[in-house]
Amino acid sequence: MKKVLIAYRLKPEGLRALEGKYAVTLPVEKSYFSREEVLAMIPDYEVLVPNFSFYTDKEIMDRGTKLELISNWGVGFNNIDVDYATQKGVVVTNIPNSTREPTAEFTFGLLLAAARRIGYYDRKLRTPEGVSWGVYADAGLPVYGKMLGIIGMGRIGQSLARRAVASGMNIIYHNRSRLSKEIEERYNAKYVSFEELLSTADYISLNAPSTPETYRMIGEKQLNMMKPTAVFINTARGDMVDERALAQALKEKRIWAAALDVFEHEPRILPELLTLDNVLLAPHAGTKTMEDRINMSIEMAQNIVGFYESTYPVSRVN
Repeated sequence: MKKVLIAYRLKPEGLRALEGKYAVTLPVEKSYFSREEVLAMIPDYEVLVPNFSFYTDKEIMDRGTKLELISNWGVGFNNIDVDYATQKGVVVTNIPNSTREPTAEFTFGLLLAAARRIGYYDRKLRTPEGVSWGVYADAGLPVYGKMLGIIGMGRIGQSLARRAVASGMNIIYHNRSRLSKEIEERYNAKYVSFEELLSTADYISLNAPSTPETYRMIGEKQLNMMKPTAVFINTARGDMVDERALAQALKEKRIWAAALDVFEHEPRILPELLTLDNVLLAPHAGTKTMEDRINMSIEMAQNIVGFYESTYPVSRVN
């Protein structure tokens, strides 16, 4: 019986596919195993299940002499040294299907909340000084008829585009490669250069994967290309943005607002961001509903079963 080590406590409803077929170990009395605990246990396991905040590096893979599969509990896989896993002959999988709709849903929610200042209004109304009820004071920005620029028009980007089109927005996008004419027509989306997207979009959503090539792809230079009325949304990965440059651009009002669900050093947030009223912050919550998190576990477990038994499709990264 193959042994599966799950680094984070997951609900049993999502692990039914493993019952009776695999020996599963996961935390019971606490939320997660520490790195030291994983290092101590991993020599006995064929499968490791990290979540998006648990970094699986050479040391863990070298210690895991029986390791055959890393079934990531997340769609992004920058928490895993995939190149080294490939060298070791260890397969890495991710969960792109269960994360698609909830992440797009949350991204559009952040867009609306930042544009219409929903978080700001709620926060200020709870303080003694309150917020102005004046006709024009503390006004937000409209969404209908505005241009949404999507950086990374994959599964999540396209699901975001569907929501935006339904709300009357226009779509431009930049991708590593241009999409088919059929997909572009579906969303009435126009392919543009990275520079054109930054300089013309009213709303800019980062939905690309985190790779060495996309590291800090949004920095001071790119922020200076944006409109002063631009709203920037990041639900991809925190290391794709120079957070200090973003905080400075927000402070100086070189862009109008930002909404962030991811940060470079989670769970630590750059202190400057916490002081700004024109940034909306969320704790990597794009998929954080009970139903969606259980669906993520189901897809992760099916990757394991599919890898060993070929009964489910497997979403391989390498």
